[in-house]
Amino acid sequence: MGLFTGKTKNHDYIIIIGCGRLGANLADTLSDSGGNVLIIDYNKDSFRKLSPSFGGLTLTGDATDIDVLHEAQIEKATGVVSVTNNDNTNIMVAQLAKELFNIQRVIARLYDHERECVYREFGIDTICPAVLSAKEISKLLDGIYKEEI
Repeated sequence: MGLFTGKTKNHDYIIIIGCGRLGANLADTLSDSGGNVLIIDYNKDSFRKLSPSFGGLTLTGDATDIDVLHEAQIEKATGVVSVTNNDNTNIMVAQLAKELFNIQRVIARLYDHERECVYREFGIDTICPAVLSAKEISKLLDGIYKEEI
């Protein structure tokens, strides 16, 4: 029997890999907006970070394992977001989702922004916390410089 049985909503099915602060927050946000969300983490204790109102599914396992991805019914996913704390894991999961399962929307968190070109070659969107933070800080500092002029 599959994970999704009975009546289903006409919402996207998103799989999130990694239930750290970012993964849990994203899963909670998507779930709260009525989306079908499944979050995978190798450590079952990580799911404690999810809010009590989380309405999605959790799966304990290694997302680089094809059997775990099949159990997650990745073939039904409209998007996969890999936000573990390991760039190599994120790129491996993203490549599997994109190349093996033909998932159109794949996003991976990337700590080493110099590796971004590798992701782009595979059509994988990236989010780099260091780059995003630097841009936001720069915007805030721009406001200070403009006020002084």
